[in-house]
Amino acid sequence: MLSPVEREVMAQLFAAIPEEMGAVLVRSARSPNVRERRDSSAALFTASGELIAQAAHIPVHLGAMPDAVAAVMAKGPRAGDGWVLNDPYTGGTHLPDITVIEAVGRTGSSAPPIAFAVVRAHHADVGGTRPGSMPPGARTLREEGVIIPPTRIAADGETIDDVVESLVTRMREPEVRRADLAAQLAAAARGGERWRELLARYGAEWLGRAVQDLLLYAERRTRAALATLRDGVYDAEDFLEGDGITDDLLSIRVRVTIKEGALAIDFAGTAPACAGNVNCPISVARSAALFVARCLIPDDVPTNGGVARCITVTAPDGCLVNARAPHAVAAGNVETSQRIADVLFLALAQAGAPVVAPGQGTMNNVILGTDSWTYYETLGGGQGGGAKGPGPSGVHVGMSNTMNTPVEVMEMELPVRVERYEIRRGSGGERGERGEKGERGGRGGDGVIRELRVLEPCSLSLITERRVLGPRGLAGGGNGKPGRNLVNGREVGSKVALEVVAGDVVRIETPGGGGFGAPG
Repeated sequence: MLSPVEREVMAQLFAAIPEEMGAVLVRSARSPNVRERRDSSAALFTASGELIAQAAHIPVHLGAMPDAVAAVMAKGPRAGDGWVLNDPYTGGTHLPDITVIEAVGRTGSSAPPIAFAVVRAHHADVGGTRPGSMPPGARTLREEGVIIPPTRIAADGETIDDVVESLVTRMREPEVRRADLAAQLAAAARGGERWRELLARYGAEWLGRAVQDLLLYAERRTRAALATLRDGVYDAEDFLEGDGITDDLLSIRVRVTIKEGALAIDFAGTAPACAGNVNCPISVARSAALFVARCLIPDDVPTNGGVARCITVTAPDGCLVNARAPHAVAAGNVETSQRIADVLFLALAQAGAPVVAPGQGTMNNVILGTDSWTYYETLGGGQGGGAKGPGPSGVHVGMSNTMNTPVEVMEMELPVRVERYEIRRGSGGERGERGEKGERGGRGGDGVIRELRVLEPCSLSLITERRVLGPRGLAGGGNGKPGRNLVNGREVGSKVALEVVAGDVVRIETPGGGGFGAPG
């Protein structure tokens, strides 16, 4: 067993590898979506597919990565090979999120891998019926873009160019896609290089013991944190505002069983998979569950596979959060994941978990583009207030953790002008009344207003939520205001596909977070 000092040193060494992988990716990528917004994630896994360490990147990317590694492991990878995939039903989440995995081996060896270095990036387009590859109301996966099952993209460290060309030539802006894939391959290779350096420094036996020690340590700490909650069974329900085809509310129900420091999460009673694309694979539901659990654990606990050992997730086959091919899923990854996180927090609040009120609960996906250019962005909003104070305004909430696209970059690289970008004052829910000790809760954070004028004809796609039902307050706090989508001053729905012309103005008003009542 490692000493406390050794454990901390190794935890930081392990975590530094995916952080460096992420830095290589964003500094090498060509698209603003990866280069500026950093809509990408990196992690390192054991040869058996268990998470060693991850960077502080995108929750919905990271929690679903074990499924991608398992899908590649099923192919019998050789050390030095690179793999690519995006199929949501074989290790992916939704098609724009392309995952590159290097099977890490010792230098010059083609033996079985000793680790896996994984990089996932959201590509602004991967083909499909509309620019951006997230067509609102799509009914089948093929409408959303090129489907990539686990495919070998590099051998012995050398890129297989024919594979790359067969993929990017079916996507818009193939030169950008090609450059971003090259950046992903370079980032994964850097992960393999750094792991081999640790192997040379410490030796395989000692390094393996360090990994296992940290996995067990994270598991112990996670169980201890979860054991502070009240054992029992807790139910919660929340809704999605339609699937892009109809506006019918879609229920997400959860039952959380807490027992002896472990969470059993069951989505029985959730709506069946729908005709539109707000469905998601079970990997996304697991990702949301891991994010929620991570929020309840002290910051000094390493984020590795030990955390996942304390959580089980089940859902009826073929339901909204455990869809089956060929259901479309583009919106499920970005919007349904947010609602899953919200409903889990609501259930855990009943068990005494120190949670804040629901935040904006949407990623506010905005896509503009033609066959020659694509703009994709998710927008921040209000975080929920909590017992310790107000929620922040204008931030990415829940399963998203990206930056925004700088105004200067947008206007230099795209035929778009930013007319307005500001905080949406007064959109957060009010805090509750004074508690027994004179304490007050926290007001919800405010959303933002992003107003864009397009300078040439293009397609517009919006995939948003919380346009009807604002984020609810908690413990007596007020609800946050719903968001609004407008084109030329006319309000449009939460999930729409439109054609716009030069001079049209698209205005997005994002939701505020829920308010929190006074501490009990």
